[in-house]
Amino acid sequence: MRFLGVNAIFHDPAAALVCDGEVVAAAEEERFSRRKHGKRPVPFAAWELPEQAMRWCLDEAGLRPEDLDGVAYSYDPALVRPGGPGQDPSWERLRTLFAQRAPQFLATALPGLDPDRVRYVRHHVAHAASAGLAAPAGPGEGVGDSAVLVADGRGEATSYLAGRYRGGRLEVLAEQQLPHSLGLMYEDVTEHLGFARSSDEYKVMALASYGTPRFAAELARRVRVVDGLRFEAPPIDWGALVKARRPGEDWTPDHADLAASVQRRLEDVLLELVRALHAETGEPLLTMAGGVALNCVANSRLQAEGPFERVWVQPASGDAGTALGGALHLSWLAGEPVAPMTGADLGRGWTDDEIESVLATAAVPYERPADLADTVARALADDRVVAWFQGRSEFGPRALGHRSLLAHPGNAANVERLNDVKGREQFRPVAPMVSAGRAAEIFGRGPLPSPYMLFVHDVLPEWRDRLPAVTHVDGTARVQTVDAADDPLTARLLDRFSARTGLPVVVNTSLNTAGRPMVDSPADALECFGSAPVDLLAIGPFTVRRAALFAR
Repeated sequence: MRFLGVNAIFHDPAAALVCDGEVVAAAEEERFSRRKHGKRPVPFAAWELPEQAMRWCLDEAGLRPEDLDGVAYSYDPALVRPGGPGQDPSWERLRTLFAQRAPQFLATALPGLDPDRVRYVRHHVAHAASAGLAAPAGPGEGVGDSAVLVADGRGEATSYLAGRYRGGRLEVLAEQQLPHSLGLMYEDVTEHLGFARSSDEYKVMALASYGTPRFAAELARRVRVVDGLRFEAPPIDWGALVKARRPGEDWTPDHADLAASVQRRLEDVLLELVRALHAETGEPLLTMAGGVALNCVANSRLQAEGPFERVWVQPASGDAGTALGGALHLSWLAGEPVAPMTGADLGRGWTDDEIESVLATAAVPYERPADLADTVARALADDRVVAWFQGRSEFGPRALGHRSLLAHPGNAANVERLNDVKGREQFRPVAPMVSAGRAAEIFGRGPLPSPYMLFVHDVLPEWRDRLPAVTHVDGTARVQTVDAADDPLTARLLDRFSARTGLPVVVNTSLNTAGRPMVDSPADALECFGSAPVDLLAIGPFTVRRAALFAR
């Protein structure tokens, strides 16, 4: 059976296709539209149907809209309480009306689709399914068995779900009604610190490492766990703690301290919640989704200090992932045996011939080296910045070796250099990509393997001076491990770089510039390469050198 999942309600519009219980394709609309997070000017900042992503998912599987057995829309307007807490009254009725009309909108966007095949899936149930039904089982774990925790800004009327999957069936144990929301708390402080809400929360997490949590005790009186699996997190007047930072202004130690305090309180509350969840379920595996689950610092504390043997986080934990979760949920309801995700490379890919055609049409000088991995390793060893475009694009916000910028980790100046290339703040770290077999030699206190870059690890003391570009100010790094069985080309690149430098690590950050989505197509890659000071583009089996490009 074939199920399409759609997210189109808050931000990050996306589509995903599940056929016979297996994930076939998933992509965010921003990769096609080139509008980051799918945002348009108000009043159409959300509610964008992922028309191009939906059509691509169907094309990828050779399906027509009429071939679908169901379409999951990851928001149920029947659960919205008009005028309820946590709502913006100026937009809520319009948002709800849009969701109510979604079956007709979808049928218009996908001619041939029967609107009666559209099914509403509760927002947090879709998040939960994206984790609990997609997580691979570990040793001693049953397939489809886990405790599950979802936390984000908001769904229809709630901001959080705690539950248990047994044999793929979800039992909801607790929910948190709005306006109490850990995600909205973090969004609010993100905006107060001069960043874009529902977009730049990761900047607050990075800034927190530069501060001390001197407001944590005060926050603990306002944001606290009650009744075991529930919490209080009412709106807070952040200006009473620290003066707001305007966008573009320099940040101060007070701003860093506020970021550190909110980060600490978030971690402490989550840790209490997962302890209570474990006491209730006794499961060895915790699965997580929702925007809060993208906080890799918090995830690492849950793994290190929490009671669960293993924590698995959906790599597309934000709202885009609800498209995947909705499709998986319908597939399970239909009695399909749902297969776990095998990787995040679920987006578009191109054949060698298609890439070469784009290069030829653009009249770009290119080469096809006999050993691409060694050619790129040599450039990196010579301290060149490399754009790496390989295979299918990633689903979710992390660059995982398919649409990446790579650099030498031994040059401390490469942090500033890459942040300049991307046009972003200098306090933000860049991440290491490491061979799975070598990671434990270099990184401690964190789960390994870590293929989705969703945890932080301590850089072992003897490696910090050797890897200054990927060691954050607090001595940690957000690690991505690469397994040769999953990605042989990138694994060979790491091996060849290690042979040349003695370092089994390269810097990995997303292939984009500030305010733009990650590149997705060969044309996107050429546009980014041509506009940013990148030395080498490795695109499929081909290379384009900046010196040759501008020597014409």
